[in-house]
Amino acid sequence: MTELKRTELSVHRERAILVAVLVKNTDLFEGEDPIEELQGLVTTAGANVVGTLTQRRLQPDKKTYLGQGKVEELTSLIALTKAEVVIFDNDLSPAQIRNLEQLLDIKVLDRSELILDIFATRAQTYESRLQVELAQLQYALPRLKRMWTHLSRIEGGIGTRGPGEKQLEEDRRLVESRITDLRRRLRDVEVRKQRQVESRSNIPTISLVGYTNAGKSTLMNGLTDAGVLTENRLFATLETRTRRWKLPDIGFVLLSDTVGFIRNLPHHLIASFKATLEEANQADLLLHVVDASSPSAKRQVEIVEEVLKELNTDQKRTLLVLNKVDMINDLSHLHVLRYRYPRSISVSAQTGQGLDQLAQAVADTISEHYLDLEIELDVGNGRLLSMIEKHGQVFSRRYVNGRAFLRCRIPPSCLSHFQRDDVRIHNKQATPHAEM
Repeated sequence: MTELKRTELSVHRERAILVAVLVKNTDLFEGEDPIEELQGLVTTAGANVVGTLTQRRLQPDKKTYLGQGKVEELTSLIALTKAEVVIFDNDLSPAQIRNLEQLLDIKVLDRSELILDIFATRAQTYESRLQVELAQLQYALPRLKRMWTHLSRIEGGIGTRGPGEKQLEEDRRLVESRITDLRRRLRDVEVRKQRQVESRSNIPTISLVGYTNAGKSTLMNGLTDAGVLTENRLFATLETRTRRWKLPDIGFVLLSDTVGFIRNLPHHLIASFKATLEEANQADLLLHVVDASSPSAKRQVEIVEEVLKELNTDQKRTLLVLNKVDMINDLSHLHVLRYRYPRSISVSAQTGQGLDQLAQAVADTISEHYLDLEIELDVGNGRLLSMIEKHGQVFSRRYVNGRAFLRCRIPPSCLSHFQRDDVRIHNKQATPHAEM
């Protein structure tokens, strides 16, 4: 089968005009500049913003999304700024994009395609490349005539006029075949990922989730010295990274970073990244990281909760982490957030402020179902002794006639390792904070 190749990033180094059409019930943050987030996405993609245009409408125009007057205004702005691409903060139909390109004589992208292009440049691992390619092809299939030259070529940019109808039909078959192949590969990845995550069942797992650019990777570095790449850009992290984190009175747990969420994240992109998000699905605890310095913090919390619900992960135990408190100039803003989320933990991943309190809060939450007990075993059972040290917290040891007596705190999942004739458990209780 001919290999399908996606064209290069659509807007890299191009002069871009940003357009936002605010229709009734637009999902916009309170007090938010309607262009601000789109500008962050475009900057991440590598384009230069040379102009902006907004319009409020009860409903989009069926042919061009914008009204006729605004299309004329946009035409003048393109001529004035010598723009090379127009990017909408809306999802447009293939017909609307085609009509706009004919009227404006310039390339037109919508929000979903822009996000997909960013993901394409950020994907580094085999898994994430498969996920991004699948999402791109699912987006491209109904837009094939506008978006693709012959799929075996790599030259030309997105928006180049397509080939003849026979070639388009052949390309559609190639795309559909490739989609089927990618889904099969990703199912295999998902099964392996699930086995990998489940194999850690003896170790408590914690997953960082949150809006993109909330500071999850910086927080992970502050907690684990992970050395994860951090950038002040949207979607700096696409691949899941897992590191060990030592908690007080608990021992080591596994902490995982995940891809950030965003308003109107394409649904097929979420579906494609199901394997990556398996860490969050299997985690014992979620740390929901919020950029507390953002005026849109409350709405960002709501967006993440909506995505977690879509992933069937909304019922998991969750701690809200108000990050970037060092960047808050108006403390009343922080007081409002703390009042609204009284069980939240305030931290600065950049300066280290509050990280000890966060570690203790996580330890307290994780250990709610831990067991305090005394284990009696043979001193020569080095494997079991090592397992207790690795997954639990040992408070005292004593040795009598070749037997070891350990007072410790362990997760219930470790009990299966003690079902042996030469191992005895004394004083088992589910009161983890009792005095030892």
